[in-house]
Amino acid sequence: MIKYFFKAVSVTAITISLTLVSAVSFAATDVRIMWYGDGDKENVPIQGQIDAFNAANSDINVILDIVPYDAIMNTLPIQLAAGEGPDIARVTDLGGLNKYYADITPHVANPQYYEDSFGPFLKWYRKSGDTSSIHGFHSTMTVTGPYVNKTLFEQAGVDLLGPGATWAEWADAANAVASKLDIPIPMAWDRSGHRVSGPAVSMGAQYFDANGDPKLVDDGLKAMTQMLYDWHQDGTMSKDLWGSVSGTKYHAPNDWWNAAEVVFMMSGSWQIGRFANEVGDDFDWWAVPAPCGPAACTGMPGGNALLAFTANDAVGRVMDYLSSKEQLGAFIGEVLAIPGHLDLPVDYQTDDANAKHALETFAGAVPTIDQVAFDLQAHVDNRIMFNAIISRLGQAIVGEMSLEEAWVKMDEDVEKQLKEKYGG
Repeated sequence: MIKYFFKAVSVTAITISLTLVSAVSFAATDVRIMWYGDGDKENVPIQGQIDAFNAANSDINVILDIVPYDAIMNTLPIQLAAGEGPDIARVTDLGGLNKYYADITPHVANPQYYEDSFGPFLKWYRKSGDTSSIHGFHSTMTVTGPYVNKTLFEQAGVDLLGPGATWAEWADAANAVASKLDIPIPMAWDRSGHRVSGPAVSMGAQYFDANGDPKLVDDGLKAMTQMLYDWHQDGTMSKDLWGSVSGTKYHAPNDWWNAAEVVFMMSGSWQIGRFANEVGDDFDWWAVPAPCGPAACTGMPGGNALLAFTANDAVGRVMDYLSSKEQLGAFIGEVLAIPGHLDLPVDYQTDDANAKHALETFAGAVPTIDQVAFDLQAHVDNRIMFNAIISRLGQAIVGEMSLEEAWVKMDEDVEKQLKEKYGG
C-alpha cells in the first residue's frame, strides 16, 4: 500500500511537471499595439485584421489598445520616457519620438520590401545620420487641404473657384455664400499648427534659417497668421471654434461642418471616410485644390505610421503582416485613405461620388507639395514649431495678447524649448 502510494505520487508529480513545461514552452508572445483611429471606420477594420492574425498565429497574441488621439500625443511620450509603453504604436509625431524607436531590420522577412514600398517615409522616422534602420511603415499618408459645401455654393449661385485661386479669393467666395444663405460660419479650420503651416508656406514662410535650423517667424508666417487673425475679427471665422480650447489643444470643426453650418473647411484627406459616413447624402462636399499665396499652392504632407518600440521576431511578424500589400491595401480601401505605400493598387470600397472626387483631388495634390513643407514634416522638432504657432495665435485671436506680441512669443517658445531639449 505504501509502495503504491509513493508510485502514484511520483506519476502525478511527473504529469504536473510535464504540464508546466508544456505551458511554458507554448505560451504565446504578447505584442501590444497602441492605436488611435478616426472612429469605427478605422478601428473596426484594424481589429478584424488583428483577430485574423491571432487566429492564424497561435504563438503570438496581439493586443490592440484603442485610445483617443490625445493619448498618443500626450500619454505615450510619458510612458516611453519612463521605459514603459506598447511594443508598437500608431503615431503622427514621426520624428519627435525617434529616440524610442527600435530597429526591426533583423526581425522582418524582407527588409528590401520596406525600402521599396515606404522608402521616402522611412527617413522621417530615423535619427540624424541613420540611413538604414527600419522602424515600421506608413499606415496612411495624408495631405492637408480644404473642402467646400458644394450644395451651398450651388444654392447661393456662387461659382466654385479653380486651381490658382488665392486664400483671399476663397475667403471672399465663402463669405458671399454665407451672406446669401445666412450660414453662420463662412470658413472653419482645424485648430492645428500643422494645418496653418501649408498655407503659411504658400505665403512664403521658410521655417528654417540658412543653416537648416528652426526659425519660425518671418514675413510669410506673419502674412498667414495676420490673415487668420483678421478673419476671426471680421466674422469670416468664428471665435467660438478656436476659442473653445486653449494652449496646443487640437480642435476640429466637424460638428458644425456636418450640420451644414460651414461653407469652407480647412482640414485634410483623413476626413474623407468620416465625411462619407457622417455627412452621407445630406449635402455634396467637394475637396478643392490648395489655395495659393505668392510663393506656392501647397498643403502639408503627413500621415501616421505604425512604429516599433520593441524589436523581436514577434513584432517583426506583426509588422510584416500589417504592412503587406494584401492587408494594407484592404485597410486603405476600406477607410478611404491615400496610401503611403509606393506601389499599392487600391480598390476603394465606396460608390460615393464626393469621396471619389476627394481621393482624386488629394492624390493629385501630392506633386504640388512644396519642398519646404516636406522638409518641415520630416524635421524632428516640427512639433515645437507647430505648438508655438497655434498656442500663441490662439491667444491673440481671443484677445489675450496682440498679434505682434504673439509673433515674439512664438519665436521665444521655439528658442526656449530647443534650449531645454539640446542645451545651450
